Amino acid sequence: MLYPMSLPFSQTLNDREGKLIHLALTPDSKYRLHTPLAEVGNEVIEVTLALEDRHFRSHLGVNPLSVLRAIGGVVAGTRQGGGSTITMQYARLRYGLRTRSFVGKLQQMLRALQLERHYSKDAILEAYFNLAPYGGNVEGIGAASVLWCGKPAKELSLREAVALAVLPQSPTRRRPKVGSENAAANQAAYRLWQRLAAERGLPSHALDAGFALRPDVEVPREVPHLARRLFNQEPQGLTQRSTIDLAKQHTLEQAMASYLAQRREMGIANACALLVHAPTREVLGYVGSAGFLNASILGQVDGVMARRSPGSALKPFVYALAMDQGLIHPRTLVRDGRVSFGDYNPENFDREFTGPIPAADALFRSRNIPAVTLTQRLAPPGLYGFLNSAGVAFPKPESFYGLALPLGGAEVSMEELAGLYCLLADDGKPTGLKMKMDTVANTKAESSRLQPSAFNTRPLSPAARFLTREMLRAPTGFESVVDPEVTWKTGTSHGFRDAWAAGMRGEYVLVVWIGNFSGKGNAAFVARDSAAPLLFAVLDQLHLPRHVAPPPAGVSKIELCAMSGEIPTGHCEHRVQGWFIPGVSPIAPCQIHREVLIDPATHLRVARDDGQRALLREVYEFWPPDMLELYRQAGVPRREPPPLEGNAMAQAAASAVGSPRIVSPVAARTYVLSASDRERQTIPLRADVAADVSRVFWFVGKQCLGSSSPQEPLLWQAKAGTTRLQVVDDHGRSAICEVRVERVE
Repeated sequence: MLYPMSLPFSQTLNDREGKLIHLALTPDSKYRLHTPLAEVGNEVIEVTLALEDRHFRSHLGVNPLSVLRAIGGVVAGTRQGGGSTITMQYARLRYGLRTRSFVGKLQQMLRALQLERHYSKDAILEAYFNLAPYGGNVEGIGAASVLWCGKPAKELSLREAVALAVLPQSPTRRRPKVGSENAAANQAAYRLWQRLAAERGLPSHALDAGFALRPDVEVPREVPHLARRLFNQEPQGLTQRSTIDLAKQHTLEQAMASYLAQRREMGIANACALLVHAPTREVLGYVGSAGFLNASILGQVDGVMARRSPGSALKPFVYALAMDQGLIHPRTLVRDGRVSFGDYNPENFDREFTGPIPAADALFRSRNIPAVTLTQRLAPPGLYGFLNSAGVAFPKPESFYGLALPLGGAEVSMEELAGLYCLLADDGKPTGLKMKMDTVANTKAESSRLQPSAFNTRPLSPAARFLTREMLRAPTGFESVVDPEVTWKTGTSHGFRDAWAAGMRGEYVLVVWIGNFSGKGNAAFVARDSAAPLLFAVLDQLHLPRHVAPPPAGVSKIELCAMSGEIPTGHCEHRVQGWFIPGVSPIAPCQIHREVLIDPATHLRVARDDGQRALLREVYEFWPPDMLELYRQAGVPRREPPPLEGNAMAQAAASAVGSPRIVSPVAARTYVLSASDRERQTIPLRADVAADVSRVFWFVGKQCLGSSSPQEPLLWQAKAGTTRLQVVDDHGRSAICEVRVERVE
């Protein structure tokens, strides 16, 4: 074999343009960069042959004239030059020969003849250039040109080629010195330069003798976390071309370092970031920690791969799924009030309630209770199934996380989270991130740990993705926003251990994390106050191109009642423009604002005008009791209608318009209940009822399931099959729906 079987070469990582950005030590602690002869500059080859072996192309491995001249010099006691050819020198390096003795020199010659018999001149010359010592632990022209000159071997100038060519003759004594000159190397290089100048007729210069190698370049060690990761994935691969954009990588690192320097007094010392081009899923920037060699922050831990609680960063996918399933549109009022699901009683981050709130506001303000309620209403496979199919490798079954999943109840990696936001920013399909140019996304090595999923989930629709992104856009005048084109979400984990921010700007997704790898919490790790400013600081310096995607064909914008989020009637005074998905979004004429007749004498509501008295016409709000109670709990006053007159005609009129409406379960939907999952053993029964209702009763056939107040759901342990469910309020008004139930063990 031309090379020793056990000879290792350095692994290298290039950026997307092919530039070397990371050079690793070999297992024997050498920098040995495999370099094909075609990548060695002609000047290097010519200068080396002129110095070491002028007749390399013509001899058979041993040059008899050189050998005789060397022997004559030994006999005469004068130095007449070495007798070793390039092939002989390589034979000594290849077989580890001791050539100062006669026997050793003879072995060297025989090995040289053997090499020449089996290999071409170019193959031998290439092997020599890859094994020749160039000082210290640097072997081969490839590593020497990078470490001593800061450039590839093909780009070396004639003077640099001369300075490097003399090193293998005495690699220890002539080794270049960082920050100073090596006189022995300088003198040898000058002698060779004079000889070449005379042979080539080059003009002399007074500074010829002053040219010296003064290496001031550091060993390329860019993106160390990614390099280590890819090297471990392919230990036999010598050169890998990453998707990293080096300019964007440097911007990421510099912006992060500047931000951390400003926040260090707050105990914010470590951060990670991942920048991805969503359409291609190519990772353009990868920062695994704030300092790879910083032991105080455990800097060698790769935060991109570490699994941490994402806090509220998964909430956008709850709303996207809910819109695709026709549960809400961005202006739908959702409930933000005290609620319980069996033994689970979720709370908001601020431990307060806002009452009914538009879905878009609930998402942007990251209200917990609406997110949990929507998660509970999602059709199977629900949020867990969607995330699992989208590449989140949950270590536990769905029952382990329950309804805490959208609040950070499961740990995800930054890589998985970035993949989810790429899905939201691009095509809705679960595709892994791509980190190497010679691979395609969604392979096992590059795919965010994508696992085969037992769930059959369809991709998010373009309409749901668009509306979710719009919901994540900061409202006008929001004080923390630097770039209004960024749609973003934050997440703070329990105990203030992790602060996340994920942003989408056009075709790009940026995810940042602030925290401690030790898991130690810090009150400063509130995502909106720490991670979000870092996100915008980085985006501000990246100067990403603007890309405004037009609304997809599946959405429409119409005028809505600003209060109810429904289609306004003539009684709705305040109106806004809002998006919805025709044929999917739950939208109907507003039932909140109604005109009523008021008797000015009694200030009571009159059912109808009998023409016998002058009545006032005024618009009041008619809220379902549970929604009205939420407003009361939140301390938000509403303009409630006055009581009805107590006559029979008024009561009959009220009964005609006040029939209940079943909102859970949803009619014609199949519900899957699990015997092993406590959160999925019951179906909550809930109905919207008139303002005068204080109790509702639920029936299956003639069997009464129980009763509850309009504000609290009744939990129903349903049997498998199709069931006709009926609700009756305490005024005798009723509603019916059919629901199908399946039970799994």
